[in-house]
Amino acid sequence: MHTQDNARHRDYRLSADIGGTFTDIVLEGRGQRWSTKTLTRYDAPEQAIITGLQAVLADAGISTADVGIFIHGMTLATNAVLERRGALTAFLTTKGFRDVLEIGYETRYAPTDLMLVKQSPLVPRQRRLVVDERVSAKGDVLVPLDECAFDAIAERLTQERVESVAIGFLHAYANSVHEERARELLLQRMPGLSISLSSEVCPEIREYERFSTVVANAYVQPIVERYLNKLRNSLDEIGLTAPALLMGSAGGVMPLDIAKRIPIRLIESGPAGGAVLSASIAKELKLPKVLSFDMGGTTAKICFIQNGEPHVAPLFEVDRQSRFQKGSGLPLRTPVVELVEIGAGGGSIASLDRMNRIAVGPRSAASEPGPACYGRGGDEPTVTDSDLIMGRLDPHNFAGGRMPLNTSASEVAIERVIGDALSLSTTESAFGVVEIVDETMANAARVHAAELGRELSEHVIIAFGGAAPLHAGRLAEKLGIDTIIIPRNAGVGSALGFLRAPIAVDLVQTAVTSLTSFDAATVNQLLDGMRKRVEILAGDLKEQEHLTASFSCAMRYRGQGYEIAVPIERLPATVQSLSHAFQAEYARLFGRIIPDGEIEVVSWQLRLSKATWTAATASDAPQARLSEAEFVSTREIFEPRIGSMVNHRIYERKRMNVGSRFTGPAMIFEDETSTVVPASFDGHVDEQGNLVLTKKEQA
Repeated sequence: MHTQDNARHRDYRLSADIGGTFTDIVLEGRGQRWSTKTLTRYDAPEQAIITGLQAVLADAGISTADVGIFIHGMTLATNAVLERRGALTAFLTTKGFRDVLEIGYETRYAPTDLMLVKQSPLVPRQRRLVVDERVSAKGDVLVPLDECAFDAIAERLTQERVESVAIGFLHAYANSVHEERARELLLQRMPGLSISLSSEVCPEIREYERFSTVVANAYVQPIVERYLNKLRNSLDEIGLTAPALLMGSAGGVMPLDIAKRIPIRLIESGPAGGAVLSASIAKELKLPKVLSFDMGGTTAKICFIQNGEPHVAPLFEVDRQSRFQKGSGLPLRTPVVELVEIGAGGGSIASLDRMNRIAVGPRSAASEPGPACYGRGGDEPTVTDSDLIMGRLDPHNFAGGRMPLNTSASEVAIERVIGDALSLSTTESAFGVVEIVDETMANAARVHAAELGRELSEHVIIAFGGAAPLHAGRLAEKLGIDTIIIPRNAGVGSALGFLRAPIAVDLVQTAVTSLTSFDAATVNQLLDGMRKRVEILAGDLKEQEHLTASFSCAMRYRGQGYEIAVPIERLPATVQSLSHAFQAEYARLFGRIIPDGEIEVVSWQLRLSKATWTAATASDAPQARLSEAEFVSTREIFEPRIGSMVNHRIYERKRMNVGSRFTGPAMIFEDETSTVVPASFDGHVDEQGNLVLTKKEQA
């Protein structure tokens, strides 16, 4: 971690989000904001960041020495798992438990599907090794670790050319002594080997989820560490020595050193930034129910925000075999903002399925070669090509005019794959592609709302990402939602969210504690020990940022298989405070409590955090004076509800002031995205500079 010299002059904050198609850069300081988008480079992703940040620094007229902090989010860990291109990994476990990764939950996620395909473990059976040892659920050593076996284990790992090892022993969450000793023995024989311990990555019960999580961490750890080292060196080379923080999946940013050791906490890094942005806007505007809609070049993300807070789930599934089917992916027990992610972005490729129906995604043209209109070698039709044909994109002003689009190439691709086969016009084919992707996103929102018990019509959509403002109007029509908010700099929304995320370091520890035999001294000693461990984990960040601690716990009635999160309002913890908090939360969720039910704590969680952003108040923003916005031109754009090309008024967002009003159908262009205002919506610019689209009464 680099020290901040001349800190009083370093009042600019910089963020970068690497997406599947574009890398987004945002710079904020002294009440101003600059942003840009550059194409993601798969061969050297850090170079796209350097190019983008040099561009925004030049726009702002400042040097790297003026930057006080750099925050980064990425999809590197996620993509490594999805594409199965992680490090060559082995798994060392307790004798008798070699096949836990294969057995899983001992269930079928779709019992009636005779063609069901189960998810394959990241480590095949030949690289899953065992050793004699056993620890009880209380942490007592039942069978000592067989240290003599490690010569043969190391020889086997060398023969297999293993780069990384995950160590997961039974009940290691209760006593990590054997895992730690196993690491020592391996490093003595194989110096430099990358090793992940389940007791450090995921010290929680349920061995399948713990083993799956530590294996995934080991699988991506060497790749992430190499990339972060290259990024740090590249930043140093251009003189940007500010501390670098990484956006975590739980909605907080963490030090670089933690991200290197436990990269699994980055698995939903970019999408979490988007959820943070929506939550911050919800707080600013006092919106109790928000549907966060993030659509970029590769994927779309949908997340529900309640009272200004996204829901953070303790478990996440990656690489599902069946798109919306729980249990069909790899479980990762790490805190993550709960959202639905689908392969529906601007670069999603359109095709015809076996029944000659239009299908869109999950394959993406990404940035290499990109949609056909990019002129970079792509020849398959994508959502971006379809939006261009429908008139939703200006081919001469895409990405602020830095990247002209080839409309003819889009037409050729659409006609070849869709139009000729279905005897449709080019415009009809493009509309078919866009309507399919919009319905796919709407269906994902309906399913997620049903799972969470939410009524979609009660929500406000906050749309951001390069493609979301183009599609948010149609999505709102399909979901029966009356209000849409497009924030300033929506095209780089996730990167903007990074700058609003709190600095946070989390630790979860399983220690099953019944409230009927509650020992306050033991519990508070455990919490004090967790505080010391997480302070060591945070390193010098604790002293620099004055982080504050907050505790919570996962509780249930004894015999239940599911826990609920309960905050610990005050310390020291007591039976009365924990019991009251649990019953209040249980009643809120389920409408009742179980009289005389025995209550137990399963896991304890500590978060060290510090807010880096505060919501603007009404007095901070200029008051809106409503007036008609001045449009710059008109053009023909396809209107889905009418089914034909319709004349739209064209506005430039940079020319619109607080209080500017506009009426649909309209298009609002800006450098990083464009907003489609359907004929069924009107809108205005609010005090914070957001575009607020409201459904017309007669629509």
